[in-house]
Amino acid sequence: MRDKQEVTQAASEAVEAQASQETYSTGPNRRQFLASVGGLAAAAALVPGNLEAAPAIGNPLLPPSRTDRSRRSQKAYQVRVNAANALRRAPLVDTPTNGDETAYSNHIGSFSKSLPHDSLGIVSNAAYLAFVQACADGTAASFENVPAGGSLQLKNPLAAYAFALEGIDPHNVFLPAPPAFSSAQIASEMAECYWHALVRDVPFADYGTDPMILAACTDLSGFSDFRGPRIGGVVAPSTVFRGNTNGDLNGPYLSQFLLKDMQFGNTMVPQLYRTTAPNSDFNSTYPQWLDIQDGKAPQGSLNYLPNPRYIATGRDLAHYVHNDFPYESTLCAVLALIAMGAPVSPSNPYNFLSRQCGFSTFGVPHITDTVARVAALALRTAWRQKYTIHRRLRPEEFAGRVHNRILSLANHPIHPDLLNSQAIAEVFAKWGSYVLPQAYPEGCPAHPAYPSGHATFVGAGVTIVKAFFDESFVIPNPVVPNADGSALLPYVGPPLTVGGELNKLAANVAIGRNYAGVHWRTDAVEGNRLGERVAIGVLTDLKSCYAESFNFTLTTFDGQQVVI
Repeated sequence: MRDKQEVTQAASEAVEAQASQETYSTGPNRRQFLASVGGLAAAAALVPGNLEAAPAIGNPLLPPSRTDRSRRSQKAYQVRVNAANALRRAPLVDTPTNGDETAYSNHIGSFSKSLPHDSLGIVSNAAYLAFVQACADGTAASFENVPAGGSLQLKNPLAAYAFALEGIDPHNVFLPAPPAFSSAQIASEMAECYWHALVRDVPFADYGTDPMILAACTDLSGFSDFRGPRIGGVVAPSTVFRGNTNGDLNGPYLSQFLLKDMQFGNTMVPQLYRTTAPNSDFNSTYPQWLDIQDGKAPQGSLNYLPNPRYIATGRDLAHYVHNDFPYESTLCAVLALIAMGAPVSPSNPYNFLSRQCGFSTFGVPHITDTVARVAALALRTAWRQKYTIHRRLRPEEFAGRVHNRILSLANHPIHPDLLNSQAIAEVFAKWGSYVLPQAYPEGCPAHPAYPSGHATFVGAGVTIVKAFFDESFVIPNPVVPNADGSALLPYVGPPLTVGGELNKLAANVAIGRNYAGVHWRTDAVEGNRLGERVAIGVLTDLKSCYAESFNFTLTTFDGQQVVI
């Protein structure tokens, strides 16, 4: 029997031999896509994938022989060797930054919540340098030594340094740089955040006619670098506050997977949720804002409506993503697909078998497990970017810079597109300051903004659901909520497909955090894409573990067809 070194070498040679055959297909932009995934999907997919069982030796009526068990053990070892070699051979990915951390010696462009600040909200230099040093060290002791401005704890910074035994290494996944502090793009994103706060209580059913929605569309259309979707060059009620995929722009604002009943075991469960009362906004004055930056206890508490209802407003959506568990929305999507009898993916191997069906593999247990398992890895991958690379400030923090700039208390380099916007005027008219009113009493959480953790884990979960279900299936009997969320009404319009509504679900969950005031548009869009890369890496590793002959197939957020 060959020793471990020989097996490892054989696995490496298998990777190299298969690499020349170009067996991993992602459509016309294959190489760029693989680079964005960090290379693991490419390398792992090139390893011979499915574990076809070898004929048993000896009498099949007897338990497996020692030879059979030894052969199985060797195969199990080789699967892990192949995966390790694929990970080792993945090209190292460069992750660019926006340069804000080195551009501003007073750290105005960087996250600093829970650290001590002066009266202008400028973080203590010593405290921030201790925070950056802790991010470089990656130890519990270093983070314990970061000075605090209040009682708020940093949210799980050590997750940024965790390893993974499935999928891509969290430290080797591409993410583009977020917009810089002084850019026109971030100015447009800040204006969008202000508009989110202004229209939180407008029903989605009224988006076509509400004056504030129309004002938001006009204002955002005038920004020189707003990258949200447009129609004919302008932001419209049918595009405002949506994601950028085809699914996002088709049909109603909310995904069917946030509205349709779910089959939870033997029980059909309607998606009725507890939500907060209109005008439940927090931290809308400068003193409140400053206390929250230091990490002091929030003032006020949430007021709830008496009865659960369907998600009907931006505030409802913001509350849905306040205390959800990481795979909640995508698990609900799976349960809704089961309830509506949606077909599995055309590539499911049991479509071609008549004497057997899927269960632990390619059945409901497999799907629900995989949707759940990618969520934690997605979060750890996002946390790596948040703490060790970008340390991007939150919209909440940026709004304090806007406030002090407009009042001539500081000369922060904020783009004039924002300073001259209607969003600024409307926020001041309603709340008497330029800070960003929050939907949550505590405001944003105590970890950097980019990318959004919610966007990343829902992007990963949605990608898994796409791999297991038929994306082209048209959802039967689609619905929309009425204005007060008390009932669902029939939707009339173009057909809604599983793939399109999954894309929309990813955007809804991500942008729901923007409605709350805690994230930016790029946190959402790029977080979805990062989660997709994480999920593809996991699917690639898992493919080598199954005896079935199959490929995973799915469509990315950017419209590429991927075959694993």
